[in-house]
Amino acid sequence: MWSFRFFGFIATALTLASCGFALRGAYELPYRNVFVEAPDTSQVAKSLRRELAQGPAKLAKLATEADAQLLIKNERRDRQILSLSGAGRVREYTLRMQVSYQLVDRAGAVIIPTTEIQLSRIFAYDDARVIAKQQEENMLFVDMERDAMGQILRRMTAIRRPS
Repeated sequence: MWSFRFFGFIATALTLASCGFALRGAYELPYRNVFVEAPDTSQVAKSLRRELAQGPAKLAKLATEADAQLLIKNERRDRQILSLSGAGRVREYTLRMQVSYQLVDRAGAVIIPTTEIQLSRIFAYDDARVIAKQQEENMLFVDMERDAMGQILRRMTAIRRPS
């Protein structure tokens, strides 16, 4: 019995190794210093600043010190009713997040033109569990913030700086 498990484990490990799977690790940005400019209410910008402060690229305190500026132009959240019960009570919502951003270099040249990220999650609602559902909704928005941050950072790592 243990030999089947052992061979199954070995087969899984070999499959993962051969497909090129690797943990993400730190983001390698083509710029040493990045300044993040955003509205004060932007949670994505806060996450980006925290991530950049921990990585090999430095988070610039001033735009004049930065090799590049990441401009979070807009961050919007909303929820729409997706379905109702027979009694007219809300059963599901669609949670949406929209983030638009742009990356410019020190000279003001546009590196990444204004780009919009749109994310959505379906959220089942229950009137009997209002507090738990509010917490679940907040967790889904945090998940979308992380997703948006990851998409922005991956796009930034794909940039090839001119030599």
